[in-house]
Order: sequence, then structure tokens, then C-alpha cells
Amino acid sequence: MESLYHIYRRRGYTRRDFLKSVLLLSAVLGFPPTSFGQAVKALELKPKPVVIWLEFQDCAGCTESFIRSTSILPSDVLLDYISLEYHETLMSPSGFYAEEAKREAIEKYKGKYILIVEGSVSPRNKGVYCTVSGKSNVELLKEAAQNAGLVIAVGSCASWGGIPHAEPNPTGAVPVSQILGDRQVVNIPGCPPISDVMVAVIAGFVITGKPPELDSMGRPKTFYGQTIHDRCYRRPFYNAGKLAGSFDDESARKGYCLYKLGCKGPITRNACATIRWNGGLSFPIQSGHPCFGCSEPNFWDRGFIYSPLSVVEGGFGWKGILAGVATGVALGAASAAINKKFREK
Repeated sequence: MESLYHIYRRRGYTRRDFLKSVLLLSAVLGFPPTSFGQAVKALELKPKPVVIWLEFQDCAGCTESFIRSTSILPSDVLLDYISLEYHETLMSPSGFYAEEAKREAIEKYKGKYILIVEGSVSPRNKGVYCTVSGKSNVELLKEAAQNAGLVIAVGSCASWGGIPHAEPNPTGAVPVSQILGDRQVVNIPGCPPISDVMVAVIAGFVITGKPPELDSMGRPKTFYGQTIHDRCYRRPFYNAGKLAGSFDDESARKGYCLYKLGCKGPITRNACATIRWNGGLSFPIQSGHPCFGCSEPNFWDRGFIYSPLSVVEGGFGWKGILAGVATGVALGAASAAINKKFREK
């Protein structure tokens, strides 16, 4: 099986192009300069990683993000770099042939393949809410994770349960780690996660042969060690007390901090402000929209997106929303009854 270097040469890239990508990858992963030679050697000689990618309760947004990574590896190299043995969205086979390809890959690359899981897992009612080829998502996950060299949960759904886990959570959605118990899972949360972070974690495993250093919640410290607020270019405005009051006022046009407009950057750990999106072009706050904390657990139940943190932390949960809806329905019914009486007169 080819290495990354051989793929570069086959695609017509020079060795200089290869070294530039390795240098960028090393920088993104936070490797010290002294380890650059090790990274080059590993990506020159080691075969490309074998990946089995499972999708459960998801929207495929993490996949869409992943295939658009262009900052570290050229777009025409990315999918060639990994040996993607199974992925329901991207693979050509379907049905029996797809499942057979997965079974063969699990057996052939036992203990070596990377298992990537996208979407939350539903164990409720024996997993009936999410099945593939007659098997529940719980059974499929345990089967694939048993002999994996590394398990990665991509996206907030796989990492924390995500939107399917939001109240009232009808399918009993849970994160991958809850099903696998003591098995180490690398969580790469985000809705979706940053594409370059996913690529870097995979490449880092190829280089070092081990998972990245993780925090207490299973996230790579390199990418989730600081809050977005810590590295945000609008932070000086926050420190100076210059906060935008609305999306269309003069303070917003001047680029003031979006805290009062609901920005969750102060409590959200992610690399959006440093790595950014779309080839490092921008991120939500740079485009004028507050962060709504999509990489944090239970972000969907924290409250309304545009509520300031001081209000959200007080609680605008599902019960509050239901109460508001119930009140609205009651008022609507009362209004309809009054209007009916007037019409009858």
C-alpha cells in the first residue's frame, strides 16, 4: 500500500510540495521543530491508513466537512491518502457488497484500522431506531470497534449525543464513548468539526502510532485546549467593553465583540479562531455571527442561540421552551375564541 509521499509523486507533485504539507501538518499538530524529520520519514515510508467510517444518527455534515479539507493536503490527495474501506455516503458498493467489504477489512486489517464514527448511537428499544443491514447501531459499533487500532468520534453527535440527544431525546441517543465503556475514544466535536482537525488527527496517528494527548473529555488538547474567546481577534474589544448591541448598528460594523448578541465563545473549546474554515479563510465570528457553542456538550439545550451567556446560563431549556409554547397556544386559543364571538355577533 502506498505512502503519502508516493501518492504525492504519482499525482505530479514535487518533493518540495510534500515537505510543505508535512511542515504545515507538524505545525497544526503542535510538534516541536526537532520532530519534523520523524514526520517526514513516517509519511514517506508508512502505508496510508485504513479507515472504516460508520454513520449512525447523523446528517453527513461531518463527512461533508472532511472531504473539503484543503489546507493541509491538496483536495485531490485527501481521499487518495486514506484507504477508505467502508463509508456509506462515499463508497460505490451498496447492500450486501458494502457490508462484505467492511467485514473483510475488519478481518484483514485487524488491530490496524482506524474506526471513525459519525452520529450518535441509539440503544433504546434494542437499537431499533438506527439499523443497517438488519443489525442495530449498537451491535455494529461494538463489532467494528473490537479490533480497531484507534476509535475516533467525529462531530458533536458522536462525541456528546448532539442534536439527537437534545430534549426530549426520543431515540435515547448517546455518545460513542458511552457504548464502548472503557475503550479509549478520541472525540472531535463540532457541528460539524473543522476538516483540517480531522485530517491532522488521522495523520498524527500515522506519524506517532498513538492517539493525540487528550483532555479530560477525550478531546485533543492541541485543538481544544483553549476557548474560542481566548484566541478571538475581537477579544481586545471585549476587554475594552466595546460590545455590539445589534447586528446592524455602528458597533457591529466596527467589528466589536458579539458577546451581547449571544456569542458562546467564552465557554466553547475549539480551534475555529486559529485554524478557521474553508482553507483558513474565515470562521463564524469573523463573518459577523456569534459562536453558538456547537462543539460543547448539550449545546442545543443551552437556550436560544442569540441569548447572551448571562441569560442562557440562567436557563432557557426545553421545559422553558415548552412552557412558552404552551402559553402561546393558550393565548392563541383564547384569541381565536374571542374572534369567533365577534364574528357570531
